[in-house]
Amino acid sequence: MKAVIQRVSKASVTIEGEKVASISNGLLILLGIVNEDAEEDIKWLSSKIINLRIFGDENDVMNKSLIDVGGDVIVVSQFTLHASTKKGNRPSYIKAAKPNIAIPLYEGFVKQIELDFGKSVQTGQFGADMNVELLNNGPVTIIIDSKNKE
Repeated sequence: MKAVIQRVSKASVTIEGEKVASISNGLLILLGIVNEDAEEDIKWLSSKIINLRIFGDENDVMNKSLIDVGGDVIVVSQFTLHASTKKGNRPSYIKAAKPNIAIPLYEGFVKQIELDFGKSVQTGQFGADMNVELLNNGPVTIIIDSKNKE
């Protein structure tokens, strides 16, 4: 699993003109899934994100986690995170998991984040053409790959 985590002042997801998710202070998580991903990846990535100290403390030093600040979360599926641009100019998405594998893992990740965070999270819609709007705070953008735990 690969996640792009963006610390946001606000973020929203709109599908066919209807706003389906909206948060203020928190994290926008773009999530890409491959066939090899499993429950272990879900648990590790969720814990890592929830405990990531990327929010400012009283001295404006990044010492607080999402749990510490009580922020909100939007999770958006994004198969393009696994694009291969090695050959030619058209990206290949062959590494991205097909919906029959990706949807249960995506839903499992959302449930795990909610469990670890102790708060419900908002989502986009898997496979939909979404407009994602955000105001990146910092900017802080971090990429985490469960297959590269260094």
